[in-house]
Amino acid sequence: MEALKPVTVSARAAKRISQILKDEPRTSMLRVAVTGGGCSGFQYNFALDDAKAEDDLVIDRDGALILIDPLSLDFLRGAEIDYVDDLIGAAFKINNPNAQSSCGCGTSFSV
Repeated sequence: MEALKPVTVSARAAKRISQILKDEPRTSMLRVAVTGGGCSGFQYNFALDDAKAEDDLVIDRDGALILIDPLSLDFLRGAEIDYVDDLIGAAFKINNPNAQSSCGCGTSFSV
């Protein structure tokens, strides 16, 4: 039986990450982090990074590489990184079971 992954990445998100990274240097990865701020207390940050820290979690989904630092992982454990493209717009969305509430736009949350 496969061990439960701390964070999963949907196929849609992996495809979009690959599209973003194809025009970047080969060493680029997507870093997902949680920082203080936003209207609910914490917010998700997405940035390109070409350096992996020794203690980063590295997720490889269909060739798309995602980095998560240990502190952010505490807030993201069990979450799914997804990508939605609907009438409101296109964006990465984190389905986070640890968030007790989130703002209307989904970019910030509280625990």
